[in-house]
Parts: sequence; C-alpha cells; structure tokens
Amino acid sequence: MHDSSYYVPAAAMAVALVIKGPSVLRGRHDPLLRSAYALILLAGLVFFFAAPPTIGWVNRATGVSNFSVAIVYSLLSAFSASCLVLLINWRGGPNTRLVSRRWIAGYAVVIAATVVLFTLGHAPVERRRDFDTYYANTPYMREMIVLYLTALAVANVSMTVVCWRWALKVSGWLRVGLLVMSVGFLSNIGFAAAKLIAVNARWNGGNVDYLSTYFAPTLSAAGELVCAIGFCVPMACQRIGDVWSTWSTYRRLGPLWRELRPAGDHGHRAVRIAWWAPAELQVTQRESDIHDGMLALYPYFDPEARARAYDAAVAAGSGPDRARAEADATMVTAALQARADDPEGKVVSAPSAASASAGGPRDLVGMSIALRRSPVVATARERIEAGAATGSRERIG
Repeated sequence: MHDSSYYVPAAAMAVALVIKGPSVLRGRHDPLLRSAYALILLAGLVFFFAAPPTIGWVNRATGVSNFSVAIVYSLLSAFSASCLVLLINWRGGPNTRLVSRRWIAGYAVVIAATVVLFTLGHAPVERRRDFDTYYANTPYMREMIVLYLTALAVANVSMTVVCWRWALKVSGWLRVGLLVMSVGFLSNIGFAAAKLIAVNARWNGGNVDYLSTYFAPTLSAAGELVCAIGFCVPMACQRIGDVWSTWSTYRRLGPLWRELRPAGDHGHRAVRIAWWAPAELQVTQRESDIHDGMLALYPYFDPEARARAYDAAVAAGSGPDRARAEADATMVTAALQARADDPEGKVVSAPSAASASAGGPRDLVGMSIALRRSPVVATARERIEAGAATGSRERIG
C-alpha cells in the first residue's frame, strides 16, 4: 500500500462515524449499536495510525523511536476484540454480556502485555514499514510481535468459525453477510500468517520480508473492506427490501385507489403529502384515501351482492382470503354504480342507510388486485354496467 492509501479507509470510517453519531447517541444503551460504533472507530484509528506518515509524526512527537508501534499493535488487538463483541451482540443469547466481557478482558491483557514488552525492549532504529522483520530477533520485541499476531489470528479464526456456524442456521441476506464476513476474516488470518512466516524466516536466517512489508498490508486492507461490506449487507439489503416492499404495496393499491377516487373527495384535502415523502407515508396516504372513499360508499354497500360474488369466487377455485377480496371488490364496484345512479343522495339520507354493512377489516391490496385481475369482478362489472345502461335507456324512453 502507498503511504496515502492508508488514509482512504480511515476517511471512510470517519464519514461513517459522523453519519452514525446521532443514532448512537439516541440508542447509547443498545449494546449492538455501541459495538458497531466502536468497531468503526477502531478500524479508522488502525488505518490512520498505521499510515507511515502518521508513524513518523507520532515518533517525533513523543521522542521515542517506534512508539507508534505500541499504539498500532494495541489498536489491532482492540479492533479484534470489538469484532468479536459485535458478533456476539449481533447473534445474541443468554450469556451475551458475560462472553463479551471475557473477550474484552482477554484482549485488555494482550494490550497491557504489548505495552510492557515494548517498554522492556530496545528498538532505537525507526522502522515505518518493516518493524516486524527488522526486530524479529530482538528480545521482548520478538515476543511482542508474536503476541499481537497470535491474538489477531485467534480472534479472526474465532470469528470465522462463528460466522460459518451461524450461516448454516440462517438464510437470506444475513447468511450472505456472514459468508462475506468469513472471507474478510480469512483475509485477516492470511495477514497474520504472512507476517509470522516472514518473522519465522528471520529466526532461521532467511529473508522473505516482502510478505510482511507489502503482501500482508494488502491482505489486511482487503480483509477490513470485505468485513465492512459483510456487516453492511444484511442491514442495507433488508432496508432496500423493506422500501421495495412498501413501494410495491403502494403500486398494487393503485387500481382500488383510482376506483374510489371520485367518491373520496380527495381534491379538497388541505394537506397532501409531497411526492418525495418516504414510502411509508405515501402508502399511509393512499390507504387513507381508500378508506375515505369506502366511507362514502358504505350506504350503498349491498351484502347480498357481496355474498353472490363470494360464492362465485369460491366456485371458480379461489381460496377463502382471495374470495373475500374478490367479493369486497365486487361490492365496491356495485356501490360506485349505485352512487352514480343516486345523484340526489336519497340512499344516504334514508333512515335505513347502512353505516358499515360489511364489517371487519378488508384486504385492500387483495381488493385492488381483484379489481384488475379477477374474472368474477370483471363479470360483475359488465353485468352492472349493462344494467345501468338499460336503466338509463328506460328513463330516457
């Protein structure tokens, strides 16, 4: 990786922190939300402090050669713990808090040991890229390097196992996200393995420093990116699916909404929802318009026409729910014609006018689909329109 390329993921994490900040403040008591925020924060800090320019600046500011190494290694251990804690909280279970605390305590010990070993060791020559292999044979530094790489490998192996086992029990976008995360964790295991191979080569007099200096950082960057994508896939795709489902509902309500539009007096409503309003509000608005139209038609609803349509739908092979929707749609069609045949509103003003003749909740989507596709509704509509035309000719005659 180039010196400046480390700052790209760090900046991306910073943007995510700013965007997620308000939601974290509102849900600060939610352990899952806190864990996700901590993971994003630590990932950004790792990339920022691992950048060679930052390493040089930290070393100069503290006056201690390679002081930034202790910071980066500690951040990597903290990041490993945050990934484990996030997965544990995401999965849930009776011992979530206890298991999370154990992992946090374990990696806190690793971080403390890293600081102690760095303090005891001696690394006078600043190494911004190849610290691990340059000091592979230095007392205490050697142990510190092995400690952080082992802790990183253990965390990523554990997370890979958890993801695979969990993926076998779930389906949909959650499974996809878990499998993607597994690939990212495997990449991080490759990072630790490449580093350990290079260090081991130094112990045995060999030199494969390129694995540690160039290959491992690329694996790490790819692993963090893939893990971030894996974490986002279930949430983002679920949200997209919810929005798609909501807009689908809005679209499917269209035929019924247009059918009832003349009856609902929508044009005189003082406040209308803007076209750019959220899909949920658009659906609520359309459902409200439909209920307004049906409220105006209640006096014209004919239970007998509904019963005949229900029997016809059942006879045609429809199930109970679909037959009820077809019957309700037929009743609405007949009521619209009856209302059109009563311009003076005599039915509404009659003492026997029904206020809600066909009670119970109605499947608005099912009714809307029936208006467009049901042969029962189409046949009834033709019969109603033919009857209306005959009545009109008789009145004229």
